[in-house]
Amino acid sequence: MRTIGNIIWVVFGGLMVAIEYFLSSLALFITVIGIPFGIQTLKLAFVALWPFGAKISEPEPQNGCLNIIMNIIWFFVGGFWIMVTHLLLGVLFGITIIGIPFAKQHFKLASLAFTPFGRQIDLDI
Repeated sequence: MRTIGNIIWVVFGGLMVAIEYFLSSLALFITVIGIPFGIQTLKLAFVALWPFGAKISEPEPQNGCLNIIMNIIWFFVGGFWIMVTHLLLGVLFGITIIGIPFAKQHFKLASLAFTPFGRQIDLDI
């Protein structure tokens, strides 16, 4: 069932979203300052390409507050708008019964877009 959901996801827009995330991460890699943000955008690209079966976890907290600072910068630079987009798409998909699994994936992407630093993604392919 997970594979069928991923194939439907890719055909009906997931590929375009993943390409957009990948291109934006390439643009962020051009600058030295943007490299950490480009890595986080690549996380979003991988989950946006194959979301069913992807598990987002938070590893053991480490000493320091770099993840918190980077998440705050991320939120103000563009993470807020990415999160809002996924929330709106999740609400739209959640209106229909058929779209509920896809709404769940958009809510998962919204959570990752809100605070990507300090998160780990486990892809079950």
